[in-house]
Amino acid sequence: MAGLSLEHPWAFAFGLLGNIISFTSLLAPIPTFYRIFKSKSTEGFQSVPYVVALFSAMLWIFYALVKTGEGLLISINAAGCVIETVYIVMYLVYAPRKAKIFTAKIVVLLNVAGFGLILLLTLFAFHGETRVISLGWICVGFSVCVFVAPLSIIGRVIKTKSVEYMPFSLSLTLTLSAVVWFLYGLLIKDKYVALPNILGFTFGMIQMVLYMFYMNATPVVSDLKEGKEGLKMSAEEHVVVINVAFLEGHACRENNIVGGLAIK
Repeated sequence: MAGLSLEHPWAFAFGLLGNIISFTSLLAPIPTFYRIFKSKSTEGFQSVPYVVALFSAMLWIFYALVKTGEGLLISINAAGCVIETVYIVMYLVYAPRKAKIFTAKIVVLLNVAGFGLILLLTLFAFHGETRVISLGWICVGFSVCVFVAPLSIIGRVIKTKSVEYMPFSLSLTLTLSAVVWFLYGLLIKDKYVALPNILGFTFGMIQMVLYMFYMNATPVVSDLKEGKEGLKMSAEEHVVVINVAFLEGHACRENNIVGGLAIK
């Protein structure tokens, strides 16, 4: 019960702060979906970040339940499940037929089949502490894969000399989230929570440094035109709040997936 126990006030404080920061990150895509609602069109935005964020939240809830006593991880990831599900449903309502089919396929493959397979394997193939360890490393592995996503937007920023798709405020929020959840994992002696957030902090710092370096640079116009459609994955998606407390979304101005591992 380290995460919730007042016998560990610092762990509780950082976990609570992580919940607040990560919840804020989860709400980042609201402007995108308001635009979708007003225009009745997804306007080329992608659904993958939201599906991945939902999977991450489900995975971390499962881990927290198996480990037991991790109410602060469950709370933020439960919120993530609800919010990401709302985003996905809205996307399905307004997306063109082809995008709807694609989204439905990845939801079935990742969130149903993938999660179901992990659930069955960990419940029947492992027992006791071994189950917690195996599931913990699965969470870490998935989080690391997600944290690699920002490399594409970092490369785009360097190529175009434009920070249009990498807002500083979002990078800062996700960096703070990673720091808070790292400290939380450290205090409760949970390396599965702490380790992924080292990557979150590293990528967040790289993005902020790049922002400061290129914020007044002259953009490469031709490359910007070429990349605009491909990068119409909003800055809000800079959030797969991997918080490990949520992959965290919840993530380019709209698709830079960086987990603020707020577990979430």
